Amino acid sequence: MADFSKLIENKQESAQYMIDEITHICKDMPKRAPGTEGEKMSCEYMAGVLKDCGCETAEVESFKENPGSFYGWIYITVSLALASILCWFFIPVLSIVMIAIGLTIMVLQFGIYKKAIDFMFPEKEGHNVTAFKKPTGEVTRRIIFNGHPDAAWNWPVNHKFGGKVYIAHILTSVVGALYYLVIAIVFAALRGQYQVGVPYVGGFFWAGIAGLIFVPGLIGMYFMWDERTVVDGANDNLTGCYMGIAILKAMKEQGIELEHTEIGVVLTGSEEAGLRGAKAWCEAHAGEFKDVPTYIYSYDTIHDGKFLMVNYRDLNGTVKSDKAVSDLFKEAADDLSIYCASGMVPPFGGATDNAAFSQAGFRSTGITALNHELEDYYHTLRDTYDNLGKDCLADCYAVSVKVLEKFDQMDEVK
Repeated sequence: MADFSKLIENKQESAQYMIDEITHICKDMPKRAPGTEGEKMSCEYMAGVLKDCGCETAEVESFKENPGSFYGWIYITVSLALASILCWFFIPVLSIVMIAIGLTIMVLQFGIYKKAIDFMFPEKEGHNVTAFKKPTGEVTRRIIFNGHPDAAWNWPVNHKFGGKVYIAHILTSVVGALYYLVIAIVFAALRGQYQVGVPYVGGFFWAGIAGLIFVPGLIGMYFMWDERTVVDGANDNLTGCYMGIAILKAMKEQGIELEHTEIGVVLTGSEEAGLRGAKAWCEAHAGEFKDVPTYIYSYDTIHDGKFLMVNYRDLNGTVKSDKAVSDLFKEAADDLSIYCASGMVPPFGGATDNAAFSQAGFRSTGITALNHELEDYYHTLRDTYDNLGKDCLADCYAVSVKVLEKFDQMDEVK
C-alpha cells in the first residue's frame, strides 16, 4: 500500500515547484490566449514535463474553434439592444423582436456556453494535453487531474473598479434591455385601446424617455473586454494545470508506484473561450474511459485558501457535479483539517471545465479557490506570477494527494 505521507508533509516544497514552473511559463513564453501559439507552446512544454514525471504517454491534441465568439456576443447583443431602444419610439413590435434575439444570444453563448454564433467568427486551432501514468498491475480505477493552460483577455472594468462594479455593470445593462422589452410588450398588448401605432400616449412615451438612463451602461458594454490584451493567467489557470503535475513529480521523487490506479493529467485549452477545449476533448474521447470507475477533478484559480471550495454545481449554477467525486475531496480536506467549503459556481460566475465533463457524462467536479464576487486580479493584468498564493497551493495540493490516497485505497469505488 502506497505511503503518501511524505508527499503531504512536503506540500510547501511542491507549492514552490508550481510557482517556479508558472513563473517560467509566464516570463519565457508568449501570451496564451485561446487558439494561439502561446497556448500551443505551453501545452507542448507541459506535455514534456509530464513525460519527465513518469507518464508513459503525453499527447498534444488539436481541435478547431472560434474563440472570438465567446465575448463577441456582446457586440451583437448590445447593438441589438441599442437599436431596439430607438425602434421603441417608432416600431415597438420590432423593438421586442430585436431585444428577444439579443438576449437569446446572450443566454446561449454566455449563460450555457452553446456554440450559437461561433460560425460568425474566425476559426483557429486550440490544443489539449492528455497524459497517463499506468499502475504496475491491472487498471481497476482511474483518476484524472485537470486544468486549462490558456489565459483570459483583459477585463478593463474589473481591473480599474473591481468585481462588484463589473457585475453591477452587467446586471444594470441586462435590466435596461429587459425594461424596454417589458414596456414594449405592455404597449403592444394595450395598443388597441389607443388606436395608435407608436407609444406617444398613456405615459408610454415618458417611460421610454426614462429608460434612456440605461444607454450609457449599454454603450460601456462594448468595452467590457480588451481583445488586444491577454493577461498572464498565472492563477487562472496555470495553478490548476500544475496541481496534477506536482503530484506526479512528487510521486516519482518518492518512488511511489500504484498497483491498480491509473493517474491522468488532462489539460484542456481555450476554457476562456467557453470550455471549447474540454468540449473538444470529451468529443474526441467519448466512451474511452468507461472500462473502470473514473473520477475527474477540474481545478481553476487556486489562489486564496479561505475560498477553497468544491463546486457541487457549475456553469452559472446550471450543471450538477458528481456527488461522490465532490464528497471525496471534501472528506480529504476534513481529514487534513484544511478548510474547504461546499458551494457552486453562481449565476454570472461562469464555469470550470468540470461543466463540460459533467455534461458529457463523465464523473467530475470543480475545485476553485477564488472569491466568486471577483477580485481585481481576476481576468486582469494583476493575474501575475508574483501574485500567487503559496499556502493555498500547498493546502490544495495536500488535499489532492489525500484524495488520491483515499481513492487508491477504496475497497470499492462508489
